[in-house]
Amino acid sequence: MKPVTVVLFGATGDLSRRKLLPGLLHLFETELIPDLQIIGTSLDDHTEESFVDFAHEAVKEFSGNDGDLDAWPEFAKRLHWAPGAEGPAGLRSAVEKAEAASEGERTRLHYLSVPPKAALAVVATLQEADLAAGSRIIMEKPFGVDLKSAKELNGKLHRVFDESQIYRIDHFLGKEAAQNILAFRFANGLFEPIWHRNNIDHIQIDIPEELGLDQRATFYESTGAYKDMVVTHLFQVLAFIALEPPTSLSPDAINEEKNKVFRSLLPIDPADVVRGQYQGYRDIEGVPHDSETETFIALKCYIDNWRWAGVPFYLRTGKRMAEGARIISIAFKEPPRSMFPKHSGVGDHGPDHLTFDLADKAKMSLSFYGKRPGPGMRLDKLSMQFAMGDTTWAGSVLEAYERLIYDAARGDQTLFTSAEGIERLWEVSAQLLENPPPVRPYRQGSWGPNAIHQLIAPYAWRLPFERVWRDPNATGA
Repeated sequence: MKPVTVVLFGATGDLSRRKLLPGLLHLFETELIPDLQIIGTSLDDHTEESFVDFAHEAVKEFSGNDGDLDAWPEFAKRLHWAPGAEGPAGLRSAVEKAEAASEGERTRLHYLSVPPKAALAVVATLQEADLAAGSRIIMEKPFGVDLKSAKELNGKLHRVFDESQIYRIDHFLGKEAAQNILAFRFANGLFEPIWHRNNIDHIQIDIPEELGLDQRATFYESTGAYKDMVVTHLFQVLAFIALEPPTSLSPDAINEEKNKVFRSLLPIDPADVVRGQYQGYRDIEGVPHDSETETFIALKCYIDNWRWAGVPFYLRTGKRMAEGARIISIAFKEPPRSMFPKHSGVGDHGPDHLTFDLADKAKMSLSFYGKRPGPGMRLDKLSMQFAMGDTTWAGSVLEAYERLIYDAARGDQTLFTSAEGIERLWEVSAQLLENPPPVRPYRQGSWGPNAIHQLIAPYAWRLPFERVWRDPNATGA
């Protein structure tokens, strides 16, 4: 890999502290990016020495016990600071200083860990500092708040950066489990033939969160759960589940198939949407007492193509819910006729499911009916389970942000969102944004408003699970 220079905007922010600086240290320590220079910049009043101290505290707190800190002394030498108050000239000077000792061509990667309203100002700074040409830029969500703003944002970006230089980040797709969907579908002759409306009854993508919005309410008032999570995360996961076999694993081939899914996505019908707001949200400082911002959303959508015609996709996400999870559940159609006697148990526990858990410790489960040992024909729901932690290569898993920074440094856009894709998603969202259903209150620690059950009927939500994941380390497991 070429030597990499990372210009980290918002270098003293929370995301940088928790994820980006520890992630860059890990990429350096593992020699995935062995030749690395980092220029931090923000509006905070720092010197190079105080920024190094800030980074040291961050990596001590968030790097874990995987040996990364052994590389700290050498990593610290590669940290530089560009005071935001010095503007484009100061930034240019800091980059030139950081790169002075290296020879040959370098990859410049600009990471915009800044609020959305500050993104275009950073782009203008990069243009004025003459740091845009030949570089790559990583942008955090949200990418606009509707079709008009997304087109305007992309238009202004494209005046400075070519689309091939822009990496719109979705950390959900950086997770091993999300990428495992591609391997599971296209590397196994057992599953690809049945990944079809003839065999699949419905699909759920369920990402509840326990966290509230005490610190982010001002930001959230301008977005809400749909803009914050569905457009930028859940629809991206949906595309990985639904895409047609790409001609290769090249980024262009996979992105083309993702965009085909988005083109086939039917406009979201407000009648197929449940919006909710957790009780107590309006009491948070900065939230209007009559706020109609949703902290929860559940919806039903359809992909209008031959593979998926008529198959409902159910998406749900919200704050202050019963537990945090990241679940994809594929429900298979039940046999057309049952020869089993009444009370045998068949059908009692719903259809067979293939479940992906996108948590950091990824898991996968396939449930099915099997005969209970003994006389008579009694059936029970059984499951086969796989956990990443069971493998000898679990230690090779990159954290989502690490994987995405690494891919951007390599020029691989497979796990990033294109301008065409994001604009199409805002286009299918137009009816919902113009005519949203009413916000329904829900209790903190619940699974959302009661209306979610009418939305998914005659099916049922998979969360909460009736059965817990097996612990492979438990006695007798």
